[in-house]
Amino acid sequence: MNSLFQSEPIHLNLLDAEIIYYPAFFDKKEADAIYNELVNTIPWQQDEITVFGKKHLQPRLTALFGNEGKPYSYSNIKMQTHPWNLLLQKLKTKIENVSDDNFTTVLLNYYRDGKDSNGWHADNEKELGINPIIASVSFGAERTFQLKHNLYKDQKKSIVLEHGSLLLMKGTTQHYWKHQIPKTAKPIGPRINGTFRVIK
Repeated sequence: MNSLFQSEPIHLNLLDAEIIYYPAFFDKKEADAIYNELVNTIPWQQDEITVFGKKHLQPRLTALFGNEGKPYSYSNIKMQTHPWNLLLQKLKTKIENVSDDNFTTVLLNYYRDGKDSNGWHADNEKELGINPIIASVSFGAERTFQLKHNLYKDQKKSIVLEHGSLLLMKGTTQHYWKHQIPKTAKPIGPRINGTFRVIK
């Protein structure tokens, strides 16, 4: 994989957060190949989530890969890990070169169209420890990534996550901010997102 970045990182100036966005962390040809391989080789699953006592199918497909014996729990779902494959290991290494962290796990999300979404949440589960680093790579259709501060309602931000991009969330971001990928009525193609993290 080409180790040269196609664009300069953008540091978002947000209160109580440290977020860096690399718009073209992978060039288009590389990002196209990664997307196609992920679509066709990942064992995607659709879990049930419980909202206000009712069970619903999660509005996206997911898969978890990582180090042996490191399950991950969120929204009353406990996911077991698949062992790293060669592609995900390559992605992990390239991200680690700029994040200065060693990730143990990646949660993959497959948004099939604009109806698939991910509601407001923070990646602040106990397994992630204090001030976790979350590295999010995006492939496929562009989607809007929204952020809002937990305490100050005027503190909001929206970013369009581009094909081949990397978003790093560090420091106290997960303590003070929530984020989501909202539904959209616009006709939109599928997107795959991988969020690399360290499970303690």
